[in-house]
Amino acid sequence: MTFSKPFKTALGGLALAALTGAAAFAADAPVPNKGDTAWMLISTALVLMMSVPGLALFYGGLVRTKNMLSIMAQVFTIVALVAILWIAYGYSMAFTNGGGLNDYVGGFSKAFLMGITPDSTAATFSNGVVIPELVYMAFQMTFACITPALIIGAIAERVRFSALIVFVVLWVTLIYFPIAHMVWYWAGPDALATAAKALADAADDAAKAAAQAQLDAVMADAGMVFQWGALDFAGGTVVHINAGIAGMVGALMIGKRTGYGKELMAPHSLTMTMIGAALLWVGWFGFNAGSNLEANGTTALAFVNTFVATAAAALSWLFVEWIAKGKPSLLGLVSGAVAGLVAITPACGYVGPMGAIVLGLLAGAVCFFFCSTVKNTFGYDDSLDVFGVHCVGGILGALATGVLVSKGLGGTGLADYTSSPGTLVEGAYSMSAQVWTQGKAVLLTLVWSGVGSAILYKVVDLVIGLRVPVEQEREGLDIASHGERAYNY
Repeated sequence: MTFSKPFKTALGGLALAALTGAAAFAADAPVPNKGDTAWMLISTALVLMMSVPGLALFYGGLVRTKNMLSIMAQVFTIVALVAILWIAYGYSMAFTNGGGLNDYVGGFSKAFLMGITPDSTAATFSNGVVIPELVYMAFQMTFACITPALIIGAIAERVRFSALIVFVVLWVTLIYFPIAHMVWYWAGPDALATAAKALADAADDAAKAAAQAQLDAVMADAGMVFQWGALDFAGGTVVHINAGIAGMVGALMIGKRTGYGKELMAPHSLTMTMIGAALLWVGWFGFNAGSNLEANGTTALAFVNTFVATAAAALSWLFVEWIAKGKPSLLGLVSGAVAGLVAITPACGYVGPMGAIVLGLLAGAVCFFFCSTVKNTFGYDDSLDVFGVHCVGGILGALATGVLVSKGLGGTGLADYTSSPGTLVEGAYSMSAQVWTQGKAVLLTLVWSGVGSAILYKVVDLVIGLRVPVEQEREGLDIASHGERAYNY
């Protein structure tokens, strides 16, 4: 999604890719390009498809038959619920200035889409290039919808439906919207260019001091993680680490499924899971390539990286599992594909295709290790491996971005929006400094989401009760919670 473009120095730096094809600074207000708008509308639909039906089928196939319908109902409900919350106040909390709290969260100046019309525009990552704000709002809405839906895979087959709804409302409000703001909110390239140009044109000391103060104010109009300079092209921290750690905390607090480790809990339909995984892969092109917010060379780079990293991770998991367990499995193949998609998400617009393949190979092997060896060693019941794939894969991708963005390793390098307003300038890059910045973003997300989610789970458990009774769990949530079955034959 939009994405973290870093301030590396007082002048700031962003991924070089973000300025591909940037237009020269112009005084006239830019208007949206029909091609960019069309691409973003398509990307928005693709990301929605990732949730429904993609994620619903992927998760649905992995649970037992008696819980298939409940998982699909949970995913669909979350998407519908968060879409309304996003319109009501989520978009405003994530993507407006929050005044004294602007480092952490936005305000309510655009609650209920106040002031947004078909003529309103939103910035991209190129000077003089904008898209309709309604399109940008809708694109970001699909990310908000899928993130809490990912969590349910960790607590599948035992959570109370009413408690889940209340938890999701609290979670997106207090966890997702603030993290999205901290990582992705900024003033935009044209605001930076205007302020930087005014500084360059200032004739005397007084004018320079005033212009510098204005530039500093524009640069400070960003979320805290963005100001650090952390790179997250499409949601490694905001979506995957965020949801993954929340899922893990939930699995630990709710406890294991009844019979876990004693009864067979095999996926009831790997056919459905494979269909869901395929829809996720296709939809992820909108997720990643759409995050460039326009159709240009960087969009193509993110598209290609999304393709090859996923393929590499799928093969990596397949062959590692084949060596470790003696047989290659379809479940391993599609799990590896999702691990690759997760890992390349923060890096897709910053790394070269060869770097994406290396990252995919690492993601397949590392996530397999966490979903098998680590999970079995500690004995936690992360039902559908949300932590092992999304949190671990997201951490790997976020940290690797700091390395693979290096031009010496085929990456795009960093770019600077301010030292030559409207003109592409390569920014300073230090691998150690960038990896440290990436690490800080990862740690903040783990703490904010992990601790915050634990508090929310506890509150909901005390008020409603997170877990269904044992007899309902044994009967299956399809009948117990919804009074219907996924299959009647």
